[in-house]
Amino acid sequence: QVQLVESGGGLVQPGGSLRLSCAASGSIFSINTMGWYRQAPGKERELVAAITSGGSTNYADSVKGRFTISRDNAKNTVYLQMNTLKPEDTDVYYCNADIATMLHGRRDYWGQGTQVTVSS
Repeated sequence: QVQLVESGGGLVQPGGSLRLSCAASGSIFSINTMGWYRQAPGKERELVAAITSGGSTNYADSVKGRFTISRDNAKNTVYLQMNTLKPEDTDVYYCNADIATMLHGRRDYWGQGTQVTVSS
């Protein structure tokens, strides 16, 4: 059983910073791409940032220059450093990981979501 556990969300003022963390645990054989998505009520889930096992990154245009994704492969953890936050960044943020296990092979896993609210 694989679990992704997120932490670090909360309320922050515009211009502030938050750091999200997501740790994968369970019977993991390997982890490929890890990423962060966000979703507002009534809208589709959208990619915020992703990072491959080799460290290549991809960002949504709306967060380039403000957000930084990183990972610690030894800890099976991915991070999202969010700076210069704007009210439009308010969403539920979800961790995603492409994980291979001996039992289920390779598939996508999702975290439970963490709320980020940017407001004065």
